[in-house]
Order: sequence, then C-alpha cells, then structure tokens
Amino acid sequence: MKVAKFGGSSLANGEQLQKVFQIVIADPSRKVIVVSAPGKRKSDDIKVTDLLIHCAEQGLNGEDTSATLEEIIDRYDSIVKELNLSSDITEEIRNTLHSLLSADKSNPDHYMEALKAAGEDNNAKLVAKFFQSKGVQAKYINPKEAGLFVTDETGNAQVLQESYDNLYKLREEDGILIFPGFFGYTKAGNVVTFSRSGSDITGSILANGIKADLYENFTDVDAVYSVNPNLVQDPKEIKELTYREMRELSYAGFSVFHDEALIPAFRAGIPVQVKNTNNPLSPGTLIVHQRSVQNGPVTGIASDKGFCSIYVGKYLMNREIGFGSRLLRILEEHGMSYEHTPSGIDDISVILRQDQMDYETEQRIVNLILTELHADEVKVEHDLALIMIVGEGMRQNVGTTAKAAKALADAGVNIEMINQGSSEVSMMFGVKEADEKHAVKALYNEFFVGVPV
Repeated sequence: MKVAKFGGSSLANGEQLQKVFQIVIADPSRKVIVVSAPGKRKSDDIKVTDLLIHCAEQGLNGEDTSATLEEIIDRYDSIVKELNLSSDITEEIRNTLHSLLSADKSNPDHYMEALKAAGEDNNAKLVAKFFQSKGVQAKYINPKEAGLFVTDETGNAQVLQESYDNLYKLREEDGILIFPGFFGYTKAGNVVTFSRSGSDITGSILANGIKADLYENFTDVDAVYSVNPNLVQDPKEIKELTYREMRELSYAGFSVFHDEALIPAFRAGIPVQVKNTNNPLSPGTLIVHQRSVQNGPVTGIASDKGFCSIYVGKYLMNREIGFGSRLLRILEEHGMSYEHTPSGIDDISVILRQDQMDYETEQRIVNLILTELHADEVKVEHDLALIMIVGEGMRQNVGTTAKAAKALADAGVNIEMINQGSSEVSMMFGVKEADEKHAVKALYNEFFVGVPV
C-alpha cells in the first residue's frame, strides 16, 4: 500500500490532473492520494494559496474581497471546464469560500487558517469528482472525520500522536482516497495549518498512519539533485540518499522537501520516493534509513542566505562555567533561535537568521554580552551564506574538509567559519552572500565533476 502526494505544479490545470489520474490508476497499490492546492501554471502565475491569504487579509481589513474571490474561483473553474466536469463543482467551491469569508473574525488567526486551508480542501473535492467521472471508485476524505488532529499552533501545527491510530482505519476504506494536504483540526474543531509546503508533512503523516510500504512524493523534477540547478547547470541526480542526508540538505536550502516533512515517515521506517509527474517512468530518488555509500563522500551541496554571526571573544572563556548557557539565554530572552555555534577556547560564534534582529535589538544584545558576560570583544557580521556539504560517506573518508577548503581557496572565496556536524554527515562553511554562487560551483566541481554516476 502506497501514499502518493502531488504538489501544486502537478495539479495546476486540467492537463496536469489527467497525468495524475493516469499515474494513480497505473498502480493499484496507490491507495491514499494527498493533494496540494493548485500551483503556478507558468512562472509569473500566482499560487491559489497566496490568493487565499490575500483574500483573507482583505476580509480581516474590511476591504472588498470580490475581485480576489473571483480570481480564486476562476482558477478552479478553468480546471473544471478543461476536464468537462459539472459546473456544480464550481458552485460548491464558490459557496464554501463565501461561507468562510463571512465567518466569525473575532479570532483572526483561525479565520486566516480556515481560508488558507481551503485551497487544498476544495482541490481534494475536485480531484475526487474527476476520478469518479472517469468511472473509478474514489472519494474525498475530510481530515477531521479521518481523525487528523493537531496542536493549536497556527501556521505551525504539530500532529497529535492519537492521529496515527485514527488514520490507520483508512486501510479499511474501499477505493482511492483523496486527502487534502497542509492542515488538520484541533480537538476544539478549528482548522490549523502546517508550515508552508505542509502538504509534504500531511503525506508523511498518512504514510506513517496507514503503515504504508512506500511514500511517493510527486513533483516537477526527475529527482533530488546534488546541488541547486539554479546555481549549477545540469547537476547530477541523486539516486539514493538517507533521511539524515535529506534533512540536512532541505534544512540548508534544498526546496524539494520541507525540512520537517519526512519526520513521520522516518519514525515509521517508511522509504520515500521522489518522482516527476511529467516523467513518471523516471526512477527518481529513493530516501531510506541506510544505504550503501557509493561515488565518493559527498551526496549533495546546499546553500542558504540571510544569516549573521555574533562573535564573542573572552580570555579564559573555556574555564568559565556556564558562559555558553548565559550567552544563549540572552538570545532566548529576545525570542531568537540559533543555527550553529562554532567555538574555540577563548571565543565562540553564534550563527542565526539575521531577520530575527533589527538594529536596536542588535545593539541591546551586544551591550548585554559586554556588560553581563564581561566579554573582551563582541562583533556582529551580517550578510552571510551557509553552505552545507552533506554525505554519509564523510564518516569514513579522510581529507574531505581539506579538499573543500582548497577548492574554495582556489576559487578566491574567503571562509568566514567552519563547523563540522557532530553526526559527521555534514559540514558547514560560512561565506559572504556575494560569494555564495561562486563557492557552490567550486565545491560542486571538486566533488562531482568527473566522478562516475
């Protein structure tokens, strides 16, 4: 039994839905189908979810929502017409959206959540009707009725453990089950969404819940690539990688998966197959618990911008018990999370997302570190990019750091900092944002060009 999730680009229009239908019926083990809201039909298009967020904002601000609402309805109606379905579907969607827009606004967060989730919910109903029109036994599954319960953390819902037992009962249902991604219900009955790209999370939760043999994630690329195709032309595809490698890569900027998406599948030991809706015969990328390490130590290279570092220097820091915890407590009191903490005996750097800290907050933090921790030096460096080199093979391979550092030096890229992950499957290099693309190319050439597939 398989769970198959289809992303927004796979459901953007009628032609794409025809492809999805053929993929699903080609394999009888594809039992549960998770759908996103309709995505972009072309590069300058707007995702339905973004339109819904805009419409909700207009509703909360007391503005006229009619034009945005019609734009959303038109997106669904164009799919309905392309597939020669009854216009009753469009009217049902229209009535649903009108009802959501006129709902109680006393809790703006819940109002927004309900509208955000409507993209997936309406699309699941549309896809189920389309499958039925083709003579296939299929039905829409409401997450609340299925028992997908989550915490009341708007935009960042966490699945409740009892949901997995509830979802297991879906195995007893007949036919193909069409399940909307991106959201669940609180025990109080409110719709709450996962973080963006959360349909991947829904698919992973369902795979765990029904104890699937495989979780297939259909997108618009043939595989997970060893590096961002926007930075390197025609990068090598990754045939197989581990959950740990995928987590490290997605955290550091890989856009194939939301970085939390695989956790439910990982905990259940379910392999994940990334495949292309537009080229379903391509083998894609298989994500597993363990794999045989082949073709060198590095599996992939990822990068992300928008970081800063807080450097703190103090003589004999290593002898001062609790220095690190007091430093991190200052950040915690300002509501900040950190990414890395490379350190030496007399200094430590804390890497964090710089959008968490405006100028006034930065000055306040620097002053606190100087006065409360009696630091000798505090320096903030902005506009950093983090580059992650990831690979299970790095555990057994000698000289990976040296090769990477030499490649960057030969490319004229200055390394601001280095941090080796304790799992030994990742290594972080901090460079200036202006050097990001140049650095990634240099590392790709070092570890992948000339290496057999």
